[in-house]
Amino acid sequence: MLSNHPTKKYSEYSILYDMIVPNDHILRKIKKVVDFSFVYDELKNNYCLDNGRNAKSPILLFKYLLLKYLYNLSDEGVVERSKYDLSFKYFLDMIPEEDVIHPSLLTKFRKQRLKNQDLLDLLIAKTVEIAIQQKVLKSCYIIIDSTHTHSKYHKATKKELLLKTATKLRTIASEKDYRLKLPIIKKSTYSTTKEIENYCIELQDQIKQSGVYSFPSIKEASTFLDELLDNQVNSYEYSFDPDARIGYKTVNNSFYGYKSHIAMSDERIITAATITSGDKFDGTELPKLVEKSRLTGMKVAQVIADTAYSGIENLRDAEKSNYELISKLNPSIVNGTRKDDEFYFNKDAGMMQCPAGHLAIRKSTEPRNNTGKNPRIRYYFDIKACKKCHKREGCYKPESKSKTYGITIKSDYYKSQELFQNSQEFKEKNRMRYKIEAKNSELKNLHGYDQCDSFGLKNMELQGAMTIFVVNLKRILKLMGEVCPKNKNSIK
Repeated sequence: MLSNHPTKKYSEYSILYDMIVPNDHILRKIKKVVDFSFVYDELKNNYCLDNGRNAKSPILLFKYLLLKYLYNLSDEGVVERSKYDLSFKYFLDMIPEEDVIHPSLLTKFRKQRLKNQDLLDLLIAKTVEIAIQQKVLKSCYIIIDSTHTHSKYHKATKKELLLKTATKLRTIASEKDYRLKLPIIKKSTYSTTKEIENYCIELQDQIKQSGVYSFPSIKEASTFLDELLDNQVNSYEYSFDPDARIGYKTVNNSFYGYKSHIAMSDERIITAATITSGDKFDGTELPKLVEKSRLTGMKVAQVIADTAYSGIENLRDAEKSNYELISKLNPSIVNGTRKDDEFYFNKDAGMMQCPAGHLAIRKSTEPRNNTGKNPRIRYYFDIKACKKCHKREGCYKPESKSKTYGITIKSDYYKSQELFQNSQEFKEKNRMRYKIEAKNSELKNLHGYDQCDSFGLKNMELQGAMTIFVVNLKRILKLMGEVCPKNKNSIK
């Protein structure tokens, strides 16, 4: 049962919050800016309101998740830290002596209470609303780009994951205390999974008996290793993420996971996002991101993006939806007379990509001077992959010795865009595109967005929603500090 009148708790020790948690602490600022009652309103239908024992407040559990992604912690890590960190208890509206929740409750909250919730759009819209109310969101253009996130499993064996996690733990422990004589990892010595497990247990025992185990970063890395060791079934050898796919950053650099397509204002506030599997083409997400940004209340007069977004369909959408598209043209993006065949130009790899996600292995240009027609670019695909492809029907004939895809370069479609591309306004605005690269770096390096917490698209969307919510709040507080100079210790 969910009560709509949470009982307030009083304690003589609550004075410790005023003594220990500074006035300029980030968690104090977030509590002041955000009214978390919207969480109750959105989730109350997922609870029984008049039967059973009282459930933990959804606001409390949502705040736990916010802390988890703000400080890049595991479920166990955020609960453990809330035992002794008074800034956490203050933010969670707990009295100092109050018991914390069990970590498994966060898993149940995600699976049972956050199901069927479009948190990604909801939380982004909430932060944009706050930014507009605080008068820190004033620009009329957005910058669009995508960033990739590796799947939790990486299609790796348990042995490989144990080695990777143990190496990370040993490195962190050695940095904290160089005098520790920890066993060295040698792949040649530890050839089987059982031998590596024994090594990990030996490493864990030595670290837990040393003084460095009290460091939060050591505990966090040790917890991840324990989770792998406790798994009695070698499921990692066969596990896969059902929604993750292989995508490409370059011809020789692929990843297994997801793509987050992000729209960001000039103030570096994320105004919209969509999350897809790693093989999806970037350019098709542009109209959705523009529409979602406008639904939050953001005025979009211009869109800045890289060459992946300069396709003919996006140029038409820009004209229809009344915004300027600042995206450099790439002749390989032009699809000629072909329509809806789902072949796309992968701008990172510089090759065409088929509907199944396979990249072309080479390309050639065919000049057609004698016919007076525009030149054609022909892309060649690996027929070994085509023969095994689940989408080969209607795309590849079994008796064919090659699979190619031709594109006619039709520059006449782009005359107006070419003229705009050479203007001074286009060049100046296009220089602003670097800002979104810094935002992608913040998501990954500070908040763990380089790897999925769990498997499946829904879990990835939850991770994206909470991570973007956190970075947007940080940015809003930073901008508020710049608008009000009295807040000298603003958030970076």
